[in-house]
Amino acid sequence: MSLMKTLAKVAIGVAVAKGASAMMKNRGGTATAGGGLGGLLGGLSGGQAQGGAGLQDMLGGLMGGAQGGGSASQMGGLGGLLEGLGGAGGSGQGLQGMLGGLAGGAGAAGLLGALGGAMGARPADNGASFGQVLNSNFDQTPEEPIEPTADQEAAAALMLRAMIQAAKSDGQLDDAEQEKLMGQLGGDIDAQEAAFLKTEMQRPVDAQALAHDVPQGMGPQVYAMSVLAIDLDSQAEAQYLHKLAHALDMDAANVNDIHAQLGVPLLYT
Repeated sequence: MSLMKTLAKVAIGVAVAKGASAMMKNRGGTATAGGGLGGLLGGLSGGQAQGGAGLQDMLGGLMGGAQGGGSASQMGGLGGLLEGLGGAGGSGQGLQGMLGGLAGGAGAAGLLGALGGAMGARPADNGASFGQVLNSNFDQTPEEPIEPTADQEAAAALMLRAMIQAAKSDGQLDDAEQEKLMGQLGGDIDAQEAAFLKTEMQRPVDAQALAHDVPQGMGPQVYAMSVLAIDLDSQAEAQYLHKLAHALDMDAANVNDIHAQLGVPLLYT
């Protein structure tokens, strides 16, 4: 498989679980399948949530029905959202332009060490942006998955790390929960990818350390993926996001704009 494909699977799992949680809350029931740990562990098994509502209906098309081609403004889906955040970050180069040399950067050894030599087999160029590659790797899209470059795979690894860190911000993943998560990813994940995920699940929650490995200008994307991994219904989660935003040098307006785009409660008032 690839970490890009794993990122797509985890994002869908969390989205399905969040949709189920929202539906239960709207009906006055108990949200038994929330984001955070519950989302990572419980939502990976399919594209339908409780009540039969489709993923696209639950999240306004954020995850489902994404098209891989076109510009960032036309792309849609999660890939289009991430590319758009890159343009809004003030760098002027978009998300793809921030990835140059990421796989060989100073933080890559710690981030990608568990992948061994797998990164060397990635294509040097695939003619597609990060957002296009990510969208193509969702099971819901009809197009063939685009194989990520080494830098795109490194970015996917960073976003997976961000999601796992956020999911752990209000609790720890014990051994049984880790094994359940690995099992939910299915048999497509290879040994090196499994080793990477286990390393990340055992890593202490540290917003500052995560931010240290984020390339200049890529903070909004990493922050957005962190928000996707939680329900933001606890003080611990809010405090973690505040620490991460501060470590990424993001101001309150930028943070609240991301929350608004994701349709979640604002962090700052």
